[in-house]
Amino acid sequence: MANNRHSELGLSDQQVLEMYEIMLLARRIDERMWLLNRSGKIPFVISCQGQEAAQVGAAFALNREKDYVLPYYRDLGVVLAFGMTPKDVMLSGFAKAEDPNSGGRQMPGHFGQKKNRIVTGSSPVTTQVPHAVGIALAARMEKNDIVSFVTFGEGSSNQGDFHEGANFAGVHKLPVIFMCENNQYAISVPVEKQLACEKVSDRAIGYGMPGVTVDGKDPLEVYKAVKEAADRGRRGEGPSLVETITHRLTPHSSDDDDRSYRSPDELAKAKTEDPIILFGAYLKETGLMNNDLEKEINDRVMKQVNEATDYAEEAPYPDPEDALKFVYAAEY
Repeated sequence: MANNRHSELGLSDQQVLEMYEIMLLARRIDERMWLLNRSGKIPFVISCQGQEAAQVGAAFALNREKDYVLPYYRDLGVVLAFGMTPKDVMLSGFAKAEDPNSGGRQMPGHFGQKKNRIVTGSSPVTTQVPHAVGIALAARMEKNDIVSFVTFGEGSSNQGDFHEGANFAGVHKLPVIFMCENNQYAISVPVEKQLACEKVSDRAIGYGMPGVTVDGKDPLEVYKAVKEAADRGRRGEGPSLVETITHRLTPHSSDDDDRSYRSPDELAKAKTEDPIILFGAYLKETGLMNNDLEKEINDRVMKQVNEATDYAEEAPYPDPEDALKFVYAAEY
C-alpha cells in the first residue's frame, strides 16, 4: 500500500477518483477534437494534453460554488471541474448556435460561462490577468469571501498584462491566485529563450507575494499549493504565484508543426511522464482503482464524449444575421 498522500491533504477517496475522471474526460474530449479537426469537421484545436493534472488539481483546491476562474485557452480541465459539460465544449468546437461560450463566434478554447463563474477569455494572451485582479478588487470592496484564480503560460508571464496585474494585486493585497502552467514552450520558443530568471515563480518577490514552483504532473502537489494560496487570499494576506511545470504533449495548436523545433526524443520522454498514467498508477498503488474500475471510468467518459460529439455535430449553426448580435447596441 503506497503512502496515502491525498488523505493527508484532506481529500477523500471519492474526491481523488473524481479528479482522475475529470482529467481523463479532458483528455478524451481533446483527443476527439483532434480527430474531428483532421477529418475536416472542426476548424481548430488548442490542446490540454499533458496539463490536465495541474488544471484539475488546482480546480479542486478552490471553492467551485463561489470562486471565479479566468482560464487560458488550454484549461479544459479547469472548466470541466467548474461545471462546463462535454456538450458545451463540443458545441464550441463545431461553432454552433448553442455554444455557451460565445454562440459560435469565438475560436475553441475561449471559455466563458456566467453561471459557473468562468470569465470569458480573449485572443490576445494574458488579458485575463488584469481582469482577475479587478474581480478580486471588487470582491474586497463588496466584502465577498471569494478568490479569483487566473492561469497563463510561461510565455504570457513576459507580457505587460501579467506584470501590471501582479503589481496591483501585490500592492493592494488582493485575493488572486496567479497560476503559470509552464509547458516550456511559448508556441515554438523554448523557456530558456524566454526567461532570464531560472523560474517564473522567481518573479513573485518583486510584487510582494510568495511564489512556488511545483510538479504540474502531480494533481495532489498542485492541489496543496493552490489550497495554501486560496487560504492566504481568504485571510486577507494577498496574492500568490504558483508555477506548475508541465509538458505539452501536442503541437501548440492544430495549425502548428512542432517537429521543426522539438526533437522526437524530447517528446517521447515527455510522454513517459503522462500525468493521467502517473495518477492512475497512484490510485492503483493506494488500492482505490483496479483495472475493472479503470475500464468502467473510461467507458463512462467515452459515452459522454460520443453523445456530446453526436449532439454538437447535428446542432444548428448560428443564423448569419446574428453576426452583429451583441456588437452594436440594439434590442433583442
